[in-house]
Amino acid sequence: MERSQLVYKLLSNMDNIHELGRQRAFELGNPFYSKQEEDGDYYRKELPTGEKYLVEVIIVTDNNDMPIKVEDKIIKELS
Repeated sequence: MERSQLVYKLLSNMDNIHELGRQRAFELGNPFYSKQEEDGDYYRKELPTGEKYLVEVIIVTDNNDMPIKVEDKIIKELS
């Protein structure tokens, strides 16, 4: 496949980027965080087990302002 055709194909499927990120996070055993408009300043956290929470996210950075860890505080459990 020609490079421009490959790029076009990837860009035409942008609607599934969210799902690919979720899938990869779960493959690595990590939670998946997403921002939903109706959640205000909070994020949704989904665990590989299917549990979902509304959380406050704190991104911990090093001395160079590079992210090193994501911490979260559960606000409420979502069904």
